[in-house]
Amino acid sequence: MFSGIVEETATVVAVTPRQGGNIDLTMKCSFVPELKIDQSVAHNGVCLTVVSIYGDTYTVTAIQETLDRSNLGLLKTGDRVNVERSMMMNGRLDGHIVQGHVDCTAECTDIEDVDGSRYFKFMYSVDHKLISKGYFTVEKGSVTVNGVSLTVCDSKPDSFRVAIIPYTFEHTNFGDIKVGSRVNLEFDIIGKYISRLQELR
Repeated sequence: MFSGIVEETATVVAVTPRQGGNIDLTMKCSFVPELKIDQSVAHNGVCLTVVSIYGDTYTVTAIQETLDRSNLGLLKTGDRVNVERSMMMNGRLDGHIVQGHVDCTAECTDIEDVDGSRYFKFMYSVDHKLISKGYFTVEKGSVTVNGVSLTVCDSKPDSFRVAIIPYTFEHTNFGDIKVGSRVNLEFDIIGKYISRLQELR
């Protein structure tokens, strides 16, 4: 379980293809000395398990299902990835409840500079079957974009905008996002449960 409050950006130091379409991602960041094998870390919002630690780097494996649903398969050596370790139960929930289970990707279609902050617009493919299961946004609701907990504005059936303050822009990989970039989305788990209850009725 995560909060969507990114700790820092890790740097991809190696991308290694594995059997069955899986890939190993080797990452470097400041908290590597504190990691343990089998620990969960969110990468651009995707929960992955630490499988090895060597020196100042660690490695996680992304399976084909993960690559199909996320932007991890697009990563290259040198790319920055938003990382967050799992939430401590005695801590504050500063963001919102994030599972680390990415639902789909979206494309950045517009970036607007407003007095130092920026509005990013994202569009995603609409599947009415998935909408009925809670895969949608609501005005002023929560959404996770590349692992960052954000508030939705201008919610539409296939798009939404988020406001990014300078601190977030500088301390996450939002600074690398351009028009045409693909990002990971995780819709709010509470909306999914409510939609499921309605479906069962």
